[in-house]
Amino acid sequence: MNLTNTNRFQGIRTPFYYYDTDVLRQTLNVINEETKKYPGYFVHYAVKANANIKVLKVINEAGLGIDCVSGGEIEQVQKAGFPANKIVFAGVGKSDWEIELGIDNDIFCFNVESIPELEIINEIAEQKGKIANVCFRINPNVGAHTHANITTGLAENKFGIAMEDMEKIIDLASQMKNVNFKGLHFHIGSQILEMDDFVALANRINELQDKLESNGIKVEIINVGGGLGIDYVNPQENPIPNFKDYFETYNKNLKLRPGQTVHFELGRAIVGQCGALITRVNFVKQGSVKQFAIVDAGMTDLIRPALYDAHHKIINLTSQATEEVYDVVGPICESSDVFDKDIKLNQVKRGDLIAMLSAGAYGEIMASSYNCRKLPVGYTSDELK
Repeated sequence: MNLTNTNRFQGIRTPFYYYDTDVLRQTLNVINEETKKYPGYFVHYAVKANANIKVLKVINEAGLGIDCVSGGEIEQVQKAGFPANKIVFAGVGKSDWEIELGIDNDIFCFNVESIPELEIINEIAEQKGKIANVCFRINPNVGAHTHANITTGLAENKFGIAMEDMEKIIDLASQMKNVNFKGLHFHIGSQILEMDDFVALANRINELQDKLESNGIKVEIINVGGGLGIDYVNPQENPIPNFKDYFETYNKNLKLRPGQTVHFELGRAIVGQCGALITRVNFVKQGSVKQFAIVDAGMTDLIRPALYDAHHKIINLTSQATEEVYDVVGPICESSDVFDKDIKLNQVKRGDLIAMLSAGAYGEIMASSYNCRKLPVGYTSDELK
């Protein structure tokens, strides 16, 4: 990520998000090159990671599909130019108006997470005289080596349909006139760096497919979700995630049937490394045991450290002075408003610009106005030259 030219940031109110579109386009190019190796592989961008419309337009230019989890996201991606026939709509608690929106726009598929949801989709589709495509999100009870708050594939999680109910809901759908069963959907978590987790998911999918085929049930689509993580520790050295091994892992381990397509829902892996939160130092405070760099960004602008104990590499864009040790904290009236502790930064002074890297995913989109703060604005390198 190129942050050397800080002159481009002159006059911009901090904190703000900066997106390097060169990094984003390079990432998208690698995805397209890797998936070309495997006919029938389709990638949908998980818009919950970042819904900035300027970022979305770059992703749309690369030809990816889209994965939405709300009606608002459907409306946002349509503004960015994504065609409805590339939209998959997931989510454990879809409201009626959101389902109506999806049906009215003839989206590619609903990822259905319960029998009651299936019944409502069928009912609304019948009212509108339409047929809705559905995939069933199955909870595979496969764990992932990641933070507990972003694990989604265990039986204890709220997501998906229990494996033992899989055939029941497929049979139920076959009796309905206004839904069309297309396939199975899975997602085991986020920020996964160990390919063995994806191997375990592929093996579970193989077992479930064997079970279905023994009962004469054929599946057109296998949607494995996303989950591929990024390097938060050394983002400048590893700006592009390991897409080669990721897609190759599924190619080696997932036993596809003739004509089946595989769909992926990648979010963080696509946008995580292209974004940084740019903030300014308000004060340097020397405490009795700590030295604090107090910046104007807070947990309202980037909540991941407070919510997940997440690490973002922090650099001083202004100073080349000798390193000192700081706790980097924000102005919010919460003790959890801490970005990192005991880290080395080039000596910090009031007014220095600080960058928090790897913030393109779950940064701007999760910002809030707590303490009546203004939401951060997102800018791209295309517009700040």
